[in-house]
Formats: sequence, C-alpha cells, structure tokens
Amino acid sequence: MEWFERYFRFDAYGTTMRREVIAGFTTFMTMAYILFVNPTILSAAMGKAAFDSILAATALSAGLITMLMGFYAKKPFALAPGMGLNAYFAFTVAPKYGWKVALAAVFVEGLIFIALTLTKVRSAVVNAIPMSQKYAVGAGIGLFLTLIGLEKLGLVVADKATLVTFGASSLAHLQVWLGIFGLFLAAVLIYRRVKGALLISILSISIIGWIAGVASRPNGIVSLPTLSATFMHMDFSGLISVGAVGVVFAFFMVDFFDTVGTVTGLSAKAGFLTKDGKVPDVEKVLMTDAIGTTFGAILGTSTVTTYIESAAGIEEGGRTGMTALVTGLLFLIVGLFIAPIAKAIPGFATAPALIIVGYFMMSAIKNVDFNDASEAIPAFLVLVTIPFTYSISDGIGMGFISYVVIKVLSGKWREVHPIMYGLAAIFLAYFLYLGGVI
Repeated sequence: MEWFERYFRFDAYGTTMRREVIAGFTTFMTMAYILFVNPTILSAAMGKAAFDSILAATALSAGLITMLMGFYAKKPFALAPGMGLNAYFAFTVAPKYGWKVALAAVFVEGLIFIALTLTKVRSAVVNAIPMSQKYAVGAGIGLFLTLIGLEKLGLVVADKATLVTFGASSLAHLQVWLGIFGLFLAAVLIYRRVKGALLISILSISIIGWIAGVASRPNGIVSLPTLSATFMHMDFSGLISVGAVGVVFAFFMVDFFDTVGTVTGLSAKAGFLTKDGKVPDVEKVLMTDAIGTTFGAILGTSTVTTYIESAAGIEEGGRTGMTALVTGLLFLIVGLFIAPIAKAIPGFATAPALIIVGYFMMSAIKNVDFNDASEAIPAFLVLVTIPFTYSISDGIGMGFISYVVIKVLSGKWREVHPIMYGLAAIFLAYFLYLGGVI
C-alpha cells in the first residue's frame, strides 16, 4: 500500500488510496457498456461466431492498456476500443475490404501513431489541422453513431423514394418500445448525474427483454475467455493488394486527433495543464494510446483509444495512475468471464447507448465559429458527409479539400498550413482513384 502511495505521489496530488479506488470503480462503471456494445458492433462484420473472442479482445485490451496508462504515464485515464471507430471498422471498412484487412489497417495505423509520437512530426501534424475540422470530425462521428443506433432500433429504415424514412411499422414490436424506453431511461439518469447510466440502461432493458421473451436469456453466467477467432488474424497482403491507404489514413486521423482532444480535455479537468496549456508527460500518454491500438489489433479489436468517460473518475477525485490501475483490473476481472451474459444482450438494449454517445460527441460542434463561413462551411460538410456517406474517411476528405479550396478562393490562403495542402491533395487523388478518373 505504501509503495503505491509513494510511486503515484499521493501527497503531491492531495489524494488517498480510498479516493483513487472509488474513482477507478466510477470510471469502470461509466465505461463498462463497451464490453457489451463493442462485440455487438464488430461481430456484425466478423461473424457471430467471433463474439466471444471479440469480447475477450475488448476486455484484455481495455484492461491491460489502461493498467499500462496507470503504471507508465501515471494518469487516471482509461482506454478501450473507441466508439465511432468500431462502427467505421464494422460498417464501412469490413464490408468493402474484409475484417482481416481492417484489422491490418488498425495495426498499421497504430505503428504510424507510435512513430509520430517518437518524433516531432506529431506536433507538426496536430498544429496543421484547423480546430474547426477536429471538432467537426468528432461531431460527424456522433451523427454516424446516432444513425446506426436508430437503424438498430428500427426507427430509421431504407426507402427507395427518400433513401431513408421513419420505420413506423417497427412500432408494432415490443422490443422497439423497450429500446425507446432504454433511451429515455439513459437520458434521465444522465440528467441526474447517475454513474454508469448507459450500463444501467443496457442491463435494465436486457433483463426486461429476457423476462418478456423478446430476447434469448443467457445460457450461463461465466465462461472461460477465448481469442481463437480473432488473435493474429490480420491480412497484410490483402491490405496492400486493395490499396487501402485511405482507410489507414482515416483510422489514424480520427484516432490521433480524438486522443489529443480527449487527453487535453481530461488534463484540464484534472488540473494537470501547465500555464502555457501543455499536458505534462503527454508523450507517455500518447505512446500508451498508440501501443493500445497496435495491441488491440493483434488481439482482434478495432482502435483502442483514451475515453472521455475517464472524467467521471476524475470528478470523484482520481488524480493518479492508481485510478487507472483499478479500472483496468476491473475490466480484466469482469470482462474476461461474462461472455454468456454479454452474448445475450439484445441489439435493442445497446442501440440507445449508441444514440447517447452520439449526443455526447455532437456537443463538439458548438466550438466551431459559425460567424466565419470559411471555417464553418468546411466543418458543416464534414458533419453531414460522414453520416450521409456512411464513411468517416470520406467526411475527413471532404472537409480537408473544401477547407483548402474555400480559404484560397476567399483570399485567406495564408491561414492554411502547408501540410493541409498536401493532405487535401492526397484526398483529392484518393477520390479520383475511387471514381476511376485516375
């Protein structure tokens, strides 16, 4: 006990073991929904037979990398496979290239992240992307998740005349009403600041569904973990042959900037920021995140990233890596052995969580200056292109190209970083290649 207090410098941060443990439990409660949601999303692309392996990969990557964050970076930040990126993996990349190629893309993206973290290139790229684009990507992913959640509930369906329409016929099914109730339950719990609101909603609706007979009950409580269906299943030859450079780039861009924004926000909340706005030991934090992405791909899950839900633990007083150690340990203890329960969680119980996470991510758009059309219109194009094309990479490309073009034609070309010209050119060439023009 004393060793932990000395190693994490409890005195310097004015914290105690009890406070750190409570903070770790709190963070886990707010993030535990990922144990049910991530396997549900990824198994849609990787197959139902891979569900148990995806759950084990989710728990292992979240648990071990969060503990690495605690020991190495000594920060109260937790990590897990990221929402939005898992949807991009399952619904955009995997159907087009195959899920093994998608895993290879995530692995390569992680290696790029590691390389950039070890060099000065990281800061150069971060500074090149305008803040309006960073905010818009986060908000666009939020809309993407919301669309997926509404589709899973049956409230949004395909239509030949209007592309999509309201799924009125779905209202004849009890599970749809249970999903709607789950959405309202989660919203009220969040309003009342109840810890673990999404987890409570998922489990409550699942139990009601089991009792009502509209969802299959779990055939057990615990089971031994397995990674047989996903471990080291990356297809690098396929990644090269299909030329999925844009996919790697999209994974990297979202992961990289989402991590930078999340880490900065959490550090501000915890009081870690220096007077000039820098995050102490930020390279260690980013390196942990990058290692998590690479490690997660090896195990068989989409991009692992730092979670904004860590703020819940920080609010409870968590200030050191001890908070992360507790959170990571809980992911390992709980996540590795609950496959029967996780597998029985119905889609209508997890859909509300996707919608609520979309709501959280949409809040980033308020930081865009809508009084400056040269900033706001490119941001708007990112916001709408991501959900309407079902592609994060297409949204990023549309944003980068439109930002450069509008700035140049508006006489504001000096405001565009030289790297942005290069990124816009790359995306333009990528789009032309997809269209068969080049």
